[in-house]
Amino acid sequence: MNNCFRTLLIATLTVTVMSGCDKVERLFKKEQPAPVAIPAQENGRVAMLLPDFTQLVDREGPAVVNIQASRTDGGGAQTQTDNPYPVPEDDPLYEFFRRIMPQQVPQDSQPSDSVSYGSGFIISDDGFIMTNAHVVQGSGIIKVVMTDKREFKARLIGLDKRTDVAVLKVDAKSLPTVKVGDPNQLKVGEWVAAIGAPFGFENSVTAGIVSAKGRSLPDENYVPFIQTDVAINPGNSGGPLFNLKGEVVGINSQIYSRSGGFMGISFAIPIDLAIGVADQIKVKGKVSRGQLGVNIQEVSQPLAQSFGLGAARGALVVRVTPGGSAEKAGLQAGDIILKVNDKNIESSKELPVVIGAMKPGIKVSLVIWRKGHEKSFSAVLDELSQEPVSDSQEDVPQGQSYQFGKLGMTVTELNSAQLQQLGLPGGLLVQKAQGVAARSGLQHGDIIIGLNQNPVSTVKQFEKALSDSRGNIALLVRRMDSTLFIPLRLN
Repeated sequence: MNNCFRTLLIATLTVTVMSGCDKVERLFKKEQPAPVAIPAQENGRVAMLLPDFTQLVDREGPAVVNIQASRTDGGGAQTQTDNPYPVPEDDPLYEFFRRIMPQQVPQDSQPSDSVSYGSGFIISDDGFIMTNAHVVQGSGIIKVVMTDKREFKARLIGLDKRTDVAVLKVDAKSLPTVKVGDPNQLKVGEWVAAIGAPFGFENSVTAGIVSAKGRSLPDENYVPFIQTDVAINPGNSGGPLFNLKGEVVGINSQIYSRSGGFMGISFAIPIDLAIGVADQIKVKGKVSRGQLGVNIQEVSQPLAQSFGLGAARGALVVRVTPGGSAEKAGLQAGDIILKVNDKNIESSKELPVVIGAMKPGIKVSLVIWRKGHEKSFSAVLDELSQEPVSDSQEDVPQGQSYQFGKLGMTVTELNSAQLQQLGLPGGLLVQKAQGVAARSGLQHGDIIIGLNQNPVSTVKQFEKALSDSRGNIALLVRRMDSTLFIPLRLN
C-alpha cells in the first residue's frame, strides 16, 4: 500500500468516524429537553428566560392616563372615613403619604373637597377614555393627566354600575391609543402586565400571570372576571391589563384583600365586554340589557341527583318574577335552564352574562330540565332595570308546630295574613333545624316553599312530596330576600 493510498484511507475513515460522532451528538441534543435557563457568564451565573416588558411599556404607556376625580362633601368634623390617604393614621406609612399627597384638612361646618385617584386608557385618538365607574362616580371635576404632563378637563359621557365601566371625553386630537385584544384567547398561566397609578404613583408597571378566567364575584353577576396575580392597589382601578402582544385584554377593577392592599389576587373586566358597554354609553348614554326575570343558583351534585339530572350543570331557577318574561314563557321554580339559543349553560354564572348581552325585546329559545325531562320554551326578554331591586321580609309569628324527626326539623304552617305580608302563595316556617337539616344548611327562620319541584303550602302537601321523593330531597327555601334550593343528605 503506497503512502498516498494509505493517507487517503486514513482521512476517509477519520471523516466517517467524525460524521458518525456528529450524528450521535445531534441525536443526543435532539433528545434533550429545551433549557429553561441559559449560562450568562463564565463564572456560572444564570439568566432566566423571562418576558421583557420594556417595549410594551414604551409603545403602550403613553395611552395610559392618570385620573383625578374631585368631589365636594358636606361640612363637619373630620372623621376616620375622611382620611384622604390610602393607609390608616396608625400605619407607619401614614406620614410618608401625608408628605407626598398633601391635603388640606377641612374645617368644621365647611364643605370639603376630596380627590380620588385612578387610572384609565385612551380608546380613540379624538379623546374617548375608558375607566372604572367607581373612580369617577359622583365627581364634580375630572382631570386627566398624560405621561407627557399634559392635563385635560374631562367630561363624563356615562357609566354603568353593573359592570363598573365609565367613558370620559377630553377635547383633544391625535392622541395615542391602545390596541384592543381578544380576552377569549387568554390562557391561564399566560403573562400579563398592568400600567396605572397605584397610590397616585403614575405610570407604574406591574406584571404577573392569568390565575383564572370567568370568575364570578358576589353581587357582580354580569362580569366574568379575569383573575390575575398582578400587583393591583388603590389607584390602579380603571387601568389597562395588557397581554404580551401589547393588547388590552381587561380593565383592572377589583382586588381581594383583608388589609386594603394587594394580597396576590386581582380582577379585571374583559375588554370585549367593556367595549360593548362603552359603545352603548357613547350612543345612548346608558346600557340596555335583556332580562329573563328569574333568580337562579348553582346546580351542585346533590341537587342534580335530587332532580334526576345526570351531571351538575345548568342554572337552577329558584324564583320567577311575577309578570316577567320567564313567567309569561311558562318557566317555574325548580326548572334547570340548560341552553339559551343552542348555547350550553354549564354554570349558573354564565346565564346572566349571556342574557345581559342581549337587547330587550329579543326572542330567545330555552331548553330546561323539568321533573326528569327536557322541555323547550321561547321567551321575549324584558329590559333590566338600572338599579337592582331587593325584596324585604319581616319576622314571622309562630303557630302550631310539626316535627319531622328523621329530617331533624320542626316546622309550622303560615296563615293567610302572614303569607300576604311575605308575598308568598304558601310555605312552612322552619322553627328548628338540627341533625340532617342543620348539616345540610337549613336554618331557623327559613320558609320552605317547595320540595323537588313541587310547591308546598301545607304540612300535608309536604308529607306527600316527601313520600314521593324516594330519598332524594331538595327543599326550595325563602331566606330573607333570597330564594335557594337546599339538598338534604339523608345518608
